[in-house]
Amino acid sequence: MFEIVFLGTSASAPSARRNLPALVVKHEEHRFLVDCGEGTQRQILQSGIGFKRLNRILITHGHLDHILGLAGLLSTYLRWESVDELEIIGGRAALERIHDLLYGVVLRGTRPPMPIRMRPVTGGDVVFETNGMKITAVPTNHRGPDNLGYVFEEEGRRPFLPERAEELNIPPGPWRRDLVAGKSITLPDGRVIEPDMVLGDFRPGTRLVVIGDVAETDSLVEIVRGADGLVIEATYIEEEAEMARQFGHMTARQSAELARQAGVHQLFLTHISRRYREKDVQAEAQAVFPRAIVARDFDTFIVKREEPEPQSHSG
Repeated sequence: MFEIVFLGTSASAPSARRNLPALVVKHEEHRFLVDCGEGTQRQILQSGIGFKRLNRILITHGHLDHILGLAGLLSTYLRWESVDELEIIGGRAALERIHDLLYGVVLRGTRPPMPIRMRPVTGGDVVFETNGMKITAVPTNHRGPDNLGYVFEEEGRRPFLPERAEELNIPPGPWRRDLVAGKSITLPDGRVIEPDMVLGDFRPGTRLVVIGDVAETDSLVEIVRGADGLVIEATYIEEEAEMARQFGHMTARQSAELARQAGVHQLFLTHISRRYREKDVQAEAQAVFPRAIVARDFDTFIVKREEPEPQSHSG
């Protein structure tokens, strides 16, 4: 299960209701900030998330509306918040620009309050892995080099079936734990129990795909296929599809068509332009993919194998 908190959902420039792009993905004790538009540190405070353990940042690309907030975030850490280490992950071109921003503007010869690690990755790299979950960078096409999306994926498992264990008179405790771990056991009465005797069919783990700005979706179909949640831009609507093409962005309809084609369970649209009414963006997407939602700042959603549940919706 993953939790998404949208901190900024505007495209290119902030609006009265939307800040620049940023979101947090939570999984158990881990938290990941994806992009960091200008003003993100204030959005973090206003959302109630706080800065604790928010020390791993995934960057989709190096355009200023997605990275300028790193200066303010680091400045906040300089003054009154601290983390043990700040790791910024992204394409090499984006990290070069971020390095100039942080070291050339914010720090200017002073030492950062914590080690800052900038880790360049390319499509296909596993950028984080822990027991039961991993994050993989995937290549995307937008203006400029080294554009990335990120796939958050839980490890699949075979569920333990307690009713079968009861039928076989398997006592609670280490025997059942070993069977869950896929190990054969020998009971005190001499019977050998194999895992297949008490485990159900394999169930894939929850899969969440976060895509930043993107110019085309053909290359994404297999990447997002069957995802439980897809976060992707909807900067334009179809009547300005040519403008979307010129600037390397998607219309709401195009993003919805990707979700439908790939069998995505839930679609979250972000990077919304001030030029459109939210209801028009949502109507265009839902005409193609009914489970499309236009995210707002501070919206929180649970993404799991079953139906995602919106936890809150602002205004």
